[in-house]
Amino acid sequence: MATKAPRCSCDKPDHSHPQLSFNSENKTQIPSQLVADKKKTMTLGTPPSSQAYGEPWYWDNRYAHEPAPFDWYQKYSALAPLIRFYVPHRHQRVLVVGCGNSVFSEEMVNDGYEDVVNVDISNVVIEAMQAKYSNRQQLKYIKLDVRDMSPFQAGSFDAVIDKGTLDSILCGSNSRQNAAQMLDEVSRVLKDKGVYILITYGSPVYRLSLLKDSCAWSIKLHVIAKFGPEGSSEQPVRGLTDPIPLDESGSSVEDVLGKNPEVHYIYVCTKEPKAKE
Repeated sequence: MATKAPRCSCDKPDHSHPQLSFNSENKTQIPSQLVADKKKTMTLGTPPSSQAYGEPWYWDNRYAHEPAPFDWYQKYSALAPLIRFYVPHRHQRVLVVGCGNSVFSEEMVNDGYEDVVNVDISNVVIEAMQAKYSNRQQLKYIKLDVRDMSPFQAGSFDAVIDKGTLDSILCGSNSRQNAAQMLDEVSRVLKDKGVYILITYGSPVYRLSLLKDSCAWSIKLHVIAKFGPEGSSEQPVRGLTDPIPLDESGSSVEDVLGKNPEVHYIYVCTKEPKAKE
């Protein structure tokens, strides 16, 4: 599905406050894939506001009416070279946040990964996925709010994969606070040198400061072309595993890609060990 990307108002810079550049009470625009996907869903109609995307009731309602599998932004086949590059050992433990009813994790297991844990805020979709994959011991599905993943001990995972969950939170109310809570939890459950792989429509101008302010990461940026009409990524902008030069503000990316490139951004955030006292 080809998409163009209107931005949430969380993607509007506010130079008066570079760290918290968002008024959560403003109306928000919805990420393009949310908009495009809703056009084909007449049973639910239009949600009352984009803030609904941050609410469990919306997702319970959506998945009750739309049980067919759906992958946000990119499919595993398109992202596999990057996943294999940063999560090279199939025994490494992976957490997929905001899993929905995607087949992404199933395809990871088909690719040899042995322990893929999936969480989502929707009880409806978690129950459906638990039933669907009851015979796949490599796949686990747990109802959790990503802002509080206390059932997981610190340092439980080698990698956390996020396709659109942070974006959805940034379209809800109290978005920056909720996003910061989520990122704190992601960092907590990661092992030292573990990776948070964030696939998003948000360019570095809008995502980099949020990531840097939240946790002690080293960050690399990759890009991938958005879906073409047949559901597969279009001609690559550059090699998927080749990181793009990234300066402090993220403005250097425009020099490489030009303005408004038709890409999804992939931030690979490596958790740095705390310095020994």
